[in-house]
Amino acid sequence: MSEPAKAAEKKKEARIASHASEVTRPGFFVKLVLMMLIDALGIYGMFTAYLVKSWTVLAVLAVLLLAVNWVYFSKRTIPAKYLVPGMVFLLIYQVFVMGYTGYVSFTNYGQGHNSSKDDAVASILQASEQRAEGAPSLPAAVVEDSSGLGLAVVDTATGAIRVGDSETPLHEVSGTYAAGVISAVDGYKVLTLADILKPEVQQKVSAIKVPASSDPNDGRYRTDDGSTAYLAKSRYNYDEAADTLTDTTTGVVYTANNKIGAFVDADGNQVDPGWRVFVGFDNYMNMFARGDLAGPFLKALLWSFVFAAVSVLSTFALGLILGLVFADKRIKGRKIYQSLMILPYAFPAFLATLVWKGMLNKDFGFINQVLLGGAHVPWLTDGTLAKLSILGVNLWLGFPYMFLVCLGALQSLPGDVEEAAKIDGASGLRTVWSIKLPLVLQSTVPLLIASFAFNFNNFSLIYMLTGGGPNYKNISVPVGETDVLISMVYKIAFAGGSPNYGLASAMSIFIFVVVGVIAWLGFRRTKALEEL
Repeated sequence: MSEPAKAAEKKKEARIASHASEVTRPGFFVKLVLMMLIDALGIYGMFTAYLVKSWTVLAVLAVLLLAVNWVYFSKRTIPAKYLVPGMVFLLIYQVFVMGYTGYVSFTNYGQGHNSSKDDAVASILQASEQRAEGAPSLPAAVVEDSSGLGLAVVDTATGAIRVGDSETPLHEVSGTYAAGVISAVDGYKVLTLADILKPEVQQKVSAIKVPASSDPNDGRYRTDDGSTAYLAKSRYNYDEAADTLTDTTTGVVYTANNKIGAFVDADGNQVDPGWRVFVGFDNYMNMFARGDLAGPFLKALLWSFVFAAVSVLSTFALGLILGLVFADKRIKGRKIYQSLMILPYAFPAFLATLVWKGMLNKDFGFINQVLLGGAHVPWLTDGTLAKLSILGVNLWLGFPYMFLVCLGALQSLPGDVEEAAKIDGASGLRTVWSIKLPLVLQSTVPLLIASFAFNFNNFSLIYMLTGGGPNYKNISVPVGETDVLISMVYKIAFAGGSPNYGLASAMSIFIFVVVGVIAWLGFRRTKALEEL
């Protein structure tokens, strides 16, 4: 055997020995168990995605599962073993969430437009069901199999027994029917009256609606007592070929409008619910120029900038002033004072906000009753005063953090710089403005940017203190004068009488872009400060 062949053989033997030693290590078995759990969870997710026919999710899960297994069972991907967990969570909790939010922002997803057209048609037909005219009461029985409860109905003309459930139309089966009672059905358990009267079963029985056939216009069989059934039909008749709904009681025809996702008649009247459709940039246009929310949105946008900017500047200014004062070693007991300054930071913000809400109460608050001698100043119900109150409370909550940051930055400054300024004849104010402040900003600008982004989306303070109020009048969503964009998004998505997730998602994307641009500009400014 040649020397190269011998060397290759030795390398092969070394790899085999290394693999064998790895397999016998306890860590390998721990990794194997963990990967088995991950694979089981991934396969379960893929199976669930297959059942709901979510092919995109299925494909992504399959790719991620293969990638994770390859990374953790290969010796050539050691760096990836440390990067993959973070990348997976980044994809799931950041990229996917942002991408899906962006997708929703281009749709009409919201109240009455939650699902597909097929689901909307089925919901319309079911919601308008009533007992068919002249429909007789047929002998019936509640039956049960592995899939749940169903209904067995006797065709009195032929004596045939037909069975179905909420998902499966009636079909003929063998069974026993005598003296008006169904006593047995092949493949099913016939529930007795005692079984039906159980509280946990009664509600399920009343919800049984069995399609008469595969055509939804044929109606569904229902039961009120578990022993008889009747045919219920919708007042609407759906024509799949023409894609229309006809009101059988009035004769009005509703045509599917795929631009707005709803059935509409000649006068523009809609039948609810509708379905989800792509609306392009309509939600973004509605934010700025259309509907009754355009004006409040622009006011909330301006207030968001003012609130975030003033909050950052005021808390930083107060924190810097206090830091300059208590960084002076000549002050006696400064450690005690420093501890007292951070007390507001030690209390949970939402509890402190609730305390301030009580203190600012117009009729019973401490500020009006004690400090102002029984005045009735509407601190939280007047638009301008409410904004000032929010800024004041946020100053109380935010200055301890800035105080700690500035104090740490000041204490880390080299002492020879300040001594050189004194030798050059610089006054105390000039030293602070020209030397200390630029040096402090070098280390604090990133924190100020983060503070701006936090206050721009400071939902909890607005929600707990004023609830966004006082509210504007005559608009579809209870939006108020102190709402910032994020609290407005919350009200549009959840608090209004008609949630609009598409519009709320568009606003969320806008907030993301605004904060991202400000952060980018801020970090560019940080680089400029580093060059000083």
